[in-house]
Amino acid sequence: MLRHPEIRFRVTVTASLIAFVLSSALSAVLLVQLRQDSYQNLVAQLARDNRRTATAIETGQLTLDISPTTESLQQVVDRQGRVLAATPRMQGRARVPFPPPPAFEERRVGRVCGVDAPGARCFVIVERRVGFGPDALFIYSLAPVQGPLPRPALGALIMLSVPFLTVLAGYGTWLSVSRALRPVEGIRRNLEEITATDLERRVPEPYRRDEVGRLAESVNATLDRLEEAVARQRAFVSDVSHELRSPLTALRMELELALSAPEDTDVPATLRALLVNTERLSAVVDDLLALARLDADSTFPRERVDLTEIIDQEVLNRPRRAQVTVLAEGPVTVRGGRSELSRLLTNLIDNADRHAASEVTVILRPEPPSTAVVEVIDDGTGVAPEDRERVFERFARLAEGRHRDAGGTGLGLAISRDIAEAHRGSLILTDRIDGVPGARFVLRLPRDDSPG
Repeated sequence: MLRHPEIRFRVTVTASLIAFVLSSALSAVLLVQLRQDSYQNLVAQLARDNRRTATAIETGQLTLDISPTTESLQQVVDRQGRVLAATPRMQGRARVPFPPPPAFEERRVGRVCGVDAPGARCFVIVERRVGFGPDALFIYSLAPVQGPLPRPALGALIMLSVPFLTVLAGYGTWLSVSRALRPVEGIRRNLEEITATDLERRVPEPYRRDEVGRLAESVNATLDRLEEAVARQRAFVSDVSHELRSPLTALRMELELALSAPEDTDVPATLRALLVNTERLSAVVDDLLALARLDADSTFPRERVDLTEIIDQEVLNRPRRAQVTVLAEGPVTVRGGRSELSRLLTNLIDNADRHAASEVTVILRPEPPSTAVVEVIDDGTGVAPEDRERVFERFARLAEGRHRDAGGTGLGLAISRDIAEAHRGSLILTDRIDGVPGARFVLRLPRDDSPG
């Protein structure tokens, strides 16, 4: 498997490359500036030599041997090109081949190669004119052209700073990134040790409120949700096992009784009992599949649905124990899954029918600004306020209602609330507004007022 470099390695290499490029550019600028400064200093020195010789000419103190004790290179030439004076190292040499300054200038600076002078092939020359006309004299001061590093020690120090700064930046980055990632390594080790049976453990949270600290908080929050989800799943599996065991046990008992005394068995009665338990088992499985689909994916196909039409069909198509009255002033439309909404409303009406004394009322109405409201009201004993959220838990049945809820699976209201939330709606259980005992389920869904 391809193994990518560690983050600290990649960051260190990147920082080192950046430091290398920047320090190289800075070193190049400093070397160029150093060379220019050395050149300017050399020109200034040659210009000072010229001024001294010019002063000697103007005061009549010029001799054939200019500055006998100096190592400088200098010539004094007249307009005819004759060498009138020179420093000791320029004695007997040909005139410096350099043009005179323009008429409006008294000094010219330049570089010339092929000069008859000791020390180098190319020279920096500063030429100065003294006087005008045919009596004008020209003073040439020259020095060898400097190499790439006029000041070798300083130039070498500048060049050595490039690898030094590169290594320093890389080392500092490595230490900084290692320190920043140290909590991440602790988080990784703890996550590797956490298993499904050890979900109460949490990763360490660093004291710094930086990105790593927020990452640790998010990981612990995720572990909290995971632990809660696993706990719910285990409870759900336990409840499923219990709910499935009852019809399976009844099926097994009926079959064992029929097999133990086949001549005394009432076959039609046994088959009817088997059918009842099979239907209950099928209902539980259907509800479990519906929950699984809702948990896995709530992006079911959606269309424009008339809730009034669905409720009318449900009431007319199935016989009820109690009288069901539907109160609606007209169509109430929402956008959602037709089969899911039909299951939600059917569950609410079935639940009310099981618990009603004699009457169930279904009210549909629009609510400003854009909400569809469905109320399912029964005239049963009702539900105590402290138990009104419990009825929406999976496999929840209240003790006082078990004899009336024998036909339910304990999943209908849980599925109904999940469907409502999948449609960005809500489902609650509250008191009847007329003060009469009973339960009142209120479903709210976003209304769809777009043209059909």
